Amino acid sequence: MRAYERFLNYISFDTQSDEKSTTFPSTAKQLRLAEHLRDELKAIGAEDATLDENGYVYATIPASPGSEGKPGFALIAHMDTALELPGANIKPQIIEYKGGDIVLNEKLGITTKLSDFPDLEESIGEHLIVTDGTTLLGADDKAGIAEIMTAAEQLLSDTTLKHPKIVIVFTPDEEIGRGVDKIDMSKITVPVGFTADGGKVGELEWETFNASRVAVTIHGISVHPGYAKGKMRNALLVAMEYNMLLPQHEIPFCTENREGFYHLAEFNGTIETAVLSYMLRDHDAKKLKEREEMMEKAASFIKNKYGEDAIEISITEMYRNMGEEVSKHPELIKAASNAMESLGIKADIQPVRGGTDGSRLSFMGLPCPNICTGGHNGHSRHEYVSIESMDKCTEILIRIAAKLA
Repeated sequence: MRAYERFLNYISFDTQSDEKSTTFPSTAKQLRLAEHLRDELKAIGAEDATLDENGYVYATIPASPGSEGKPGFALIAHMDTALELPGANIKPQIIEYKGGDIVLNEKLGITTKLSDFPDLEESIGEHLIVTDGTTLLGADDKAGIAEIMTAAEQLLSDTTLKHPKIVIVFTPDEEIGRGVDKIDMSKITVPVGFTADGGKVGELEWETFNASRVAVTIHGISVHPGYAKGKMRNALLVAMEYNMLLPQHEIPFCTENREGFYHLAEFNGTIETAVLSYMLRDHDAKKLKEREEMMEKAASFIKNKYGEDAIEISITEMYRNMGEEVSKHPELIKAASNAMESLGIKADIQPVRGGTDGSRLSFMGLPCPNICTGGHNGHSRHEYVSIESMDKCTEILIRIAAKLA
C-alpha cells in the first residue's frame, strides 16, 4: 500500500485536539485513530504494538541481520490536527496539477490562488490531494503517520533493506502543546529520533522556536453608558490599548526566517472583562525573554493608568529551541541529508518557525530533528500534499534507516 492510500484513510478520522479540555488525551476521538494504528502495526508485523491509557501508540521494528549492534532510532508523528478549521467530514479531492489557481469549492467561491501560494509551481505535474475548502486536510501530521507506516511495512517485508532497531511512536495532543506530557520514555529504547512533521520535500529542521504562552485579563467597570463619565472602564477598549503598546510590526504577517513575533491568537470579552491570549516565539532564548518583559512593561503601563486591579498577566513556557540538544548529534543531520541527496533531493536546512514534539523530547533525552512530510499550508483550508511527495518522503525514511544501519 502506498502512503497516500493510507493517508486518505487516516483523514477520515476526526482527531482534533481541544486546548480547553482537562482530560488526556484532550479528546476521546483521537483514540479511535490510535486503535486503528495499533491494529495496523500488528498487521504489518511490528513487534510490541500497544496503545496505552493516555493515547500513545508504540511499536518496534527489530534490527535487520547484522545491524543489531547499532543504537537505533525512533520515528514520531502526531495524530491530532489543528484547531483553526473543522477536522471532521473531510472531502478530499485528487487533482493533476497543471499550474495556476485551484478551485476548491466553486459553489462557495473558495480558491487556492497561485499568487497567494507560489510554492504551488513546484508541484506542476504532480497529483495534489486537497479539500473542498471547508475543512483542514490533516496532512499535518497524518501525512507523517502514513509515511512512517508505509516505510515500516517495507522494512518489515523486504529482508534486503538494512536498518537498525526502530521504535515508532504516535502521539496525541501535539497541536495544543501537550504531545509528550504523558509519553512513556521507558518504551523508547533508542537514544535518538526523528519527528516526521515537516513541510515540503527536502525540509530538514533541527532548530525550533522558543515558545511562551501569555494570558492577559483586563478587568473593567461597567456603568450605564448614559451616566458613565469618569466611572466606566471599558475592558474591551483597555485591551485594545494594551495590544497597541506592543511592537506592531513584530507579528506573524510581518516576520520570516529567524524573526520572532508576538501573536494575538484569541480575544474575547465584554465591558467588564476581556481576555487576550498571546503566543510569543523566537529562536533566540534571550530575545524571547525580552518579549516577555515587553508584555510585562505594557501591563505596568495599564496599571499605572487605570489602577493595579485593571490587568493580570500570566506567562507560561511552552517549549525551547531543540537546537541546543540536537546540535550535539551532527550524525543525525548527516544521515538525513545524505538520505535525501541519495534520492537527488537537496536538503533544505532551515529553522522551524514553530515547534514539534521533538522540541520537548530533545530536552527529555531524545534528540529529534524534524523531517519533511510533503505537506503545505498546514492549519489552513488551503492545505495540500502531493501523492508523489508522500512517496519521496517514505523513501527518505527508508534511506535514513539504511544510513544508520
